Amino acid sequence: MNIAVAGTGYVGLSQAVLLAQNNMVHAVDIVSEKVDMINRRQSPIRDKEIEEYLTHEDLSLEATTDWASAYQDADFVVISTPTNYDPDRNSFDMSSVESVIGQVREINPQAYIVVKSTVPIGFTRSMQKRFQTGHIMFSPEFLREGRALRDNLYPSRIIVGADLTDSAAKERAQAFAGLLLQGAVKKDEEILLMDSAEAEAVKLFANTYLAMRIAYFNELDIFAESMGLNTENIIRGASLDPRIGNQYNNPSFGYGGYCFPKDTKQLAASYGTQIPNRLIRAVVESNDVRKEFIAAQVLKKLEGIPHPTVGVYRLAMKAGSDNFRQSAVQDVLRILRSHGVKILIYEPTLKEDMFLGCCVVREFSDFVDECGLILANRRTKELELAGEKVYTRDLYSLD
Repeated sequence: MNIAVAGTGYVGLSQAVLLAQNNMVHAVDIVSEKVDMINRRQSPIRDKEIEEYLTHEDLSLEATTDWASAYQDADFVVISTPTNYDPDRNSFDMSSVESVIGQVREINPQAYIVVKSTVPIGFTRSMQKRFQTGHIMFSPEFLREGRALRDNLYPSRIIVGADLTDSAAKERAQAFAGLLLQGAVKKDEEILLMDSAEAEAVKLFANTYLAMRIAYFNELDIFAESMGLNTENIIRGASLDPRIGNQYNNPSFGYGGYCFPKDTKQLAASYGTQIPNRLIRAVVESNDVRKEFIAAQVLKKLEGIPHPTVGVYRLAMKAGSDNFRQSAVQDVLRILRSHGVKILIYEPTLKEDMFLGCCVVREFSDFVDECGLILANRRTKELELAGEKVYTRDLYSLD
């Protein structure tokens, strides 16, 4: 197959590498620096498996900024461009996805378009109607930051949503699912074909459930810390029940990252005012409560510190990640700044000297010396040098 992939973030690049094992893949991006890196077989994102496959595997992969040539002869065009949540619209910003769909339909109407970007429920149907075609499908991804290719190689399930009343579209949906399975190491996972709106709902409900677990254990931690109880004992005792399990139970400053904040808000908005719900909206509200609680705890701790400069250790959501988009610690930082707290940020990946109005420090020893209290969403071995200065709710994480 000849396949084009629009967007080379975690989703797009992992898909491109997966499919390039057995197909000719053109990865399209508007950032020439990323394109050049991929063509040099260097990963523009931090992902161990992507880095290894680009370096050591025989991939039929070319990156380009020339979308027209990439789409011209493609059998499938996979769209994985950003869909950030727009609070003014109370919905995802779908402009980048719609733009690519329009380009593909103009230059190669025979191609089948597979949307991998997260979208509102009903979006694919609306595009099918707008362009009067069954050539537009949706396939949700279930990837972790920094492990995106691994999660493609070992999928939990493969889902493709299409207009199943269209026999040609159904056949192509099955074919695309087969391509994903062909590139995977794990070959025995279930393939589910369903209506596109159902596939869109799977993505939003799955991510909101995971966010709900994070919010639940964070509220457990709020109770334990407020009552002087041991959070770890309570969580371990509860999680040993196999019906509960031990995943997504490690307290944090709140959920964040590429997907959870925007997906939970989008799902809550999808209910509107006509469909009854309380739990879905409560997940979003609980995350805000968590960040406010963390900030309040920090302010209490600062009362006994002679030099109350607060350090933020890394902006990323988790150890080993280079992504800090929508990280919960940023909202904690904003709350603390509104109370006049002086804040320093230790983030070696930042090129800027200032971030959100705070000074960025790149030498860890200087950072520790200058801060009276250090906030860390996730613990690392490096933080052991900071001793009692560290405030974290993390129970398990180390490098």
